[in-house]
Amino acid sequence: MSGLELHARIFWRRNSGLAGLYLLLLALLGVYLALFPGLLSVAGVARFTQNWFPIAVVAVAQTLIMLMGGIDLAIGATVSLGCVLAATLVGESLGGAMFGIVLVVAAGGLIGAAVGTAVALLRLPAIIVTLAASFLIGGAALLVMPRPGGSMPAWLSDALAGETPTALILLVLLLIGWRVLQATPLGHAINAAGNNPQGAFRSGINVAKARILAYAIAGALSSFAGVYVAAQTGGGDPIIGNPLVLDSITAAVLGGVGFLGGQGALRGAIAGSLLLAIMINVMFFMGFPPVAQYVAKGLIIVAAMTLRILRER
Repeated sequence: MSGLELHARIFWRRNSGLAGLYLLLLALLGVYLALFPGLLSVAGVARFTQNWFPIAVVAVAQTLIMLMGGIDLAIGATVSLGCVLAATLVGESLGGAMFGIVLVVAAGGLIGAAVGTAVALLRLPAIIVTLAASFLIGGAALLVMPRPGGSMPAWLSDALAGETPTALILLVLLLIGWRVLQATPLGHAINAAGNNPQGAFRSGINVAKARILAYAIAGALSSFAGVYVAAQTGGGDPIIGNPLVLDSITAAVLGGVGFLGGQGALRGAIAGSLLLAIMINVMFFMGFPPVAQYVAKGLIIVAAMTLRILRER
């Protein structure tokens, strides 16, 4: 076998799953356009991306953790905590709003760093640590706001979740930020630690530091998703982020991200989150009950993992 043929086979093996994902995405997008032709307008794009954006952000956060060989079950609780903190701390003035958002995102980053420290330094299983953290963070959200309430500045809600596609612009900036991260030593350390932790350690990479920073970034992204949800709904809700745990895992798995680390790419997770958002909207327009969405997400995870195993075999 020539070197060219070998590279071609490797490329096809890595991207064949994404090719199927893109074809399925186009087909489902066609169905959605038939059900909702207004999607092609500026207002239609704005409304759709507002619903897609939180899923895309948590998918990016989950992908970051899964590339390190872990899984984050505390993402939904962090979104909820970010939501209630935003509805409590974000002020009416521009300065007060920016200061409140920075505080909320910093709180999410600190929480993520604490979780990452327990995983990296204490060498505890990520699924156990993040499950315990989800209860602690969810309890903190309920302490801050026992029931839905609070408020967000009207001008901020209009700016983030109004008739303009601000969410799409934020998503583009997020993708640019990811590309920048991938080009930094931290990005290389995260990829190396996910592919081969012992080899990365022997190469001089501080694997524990990379893992802690990955969890911190994921926590900051999750809390920012909470800020956006608060702006979208106009207030805080201490349990609003709970469904996003399954959404983030489903989007990542759909995008080809593996559970063992070092497998997958962000473009696949973003495509998976888009497919998931379209599926939710299509099921809503077709009159499916909300419980059907959970069943569909569970079947998607099983089907995606089965196809991955069969393709590898």
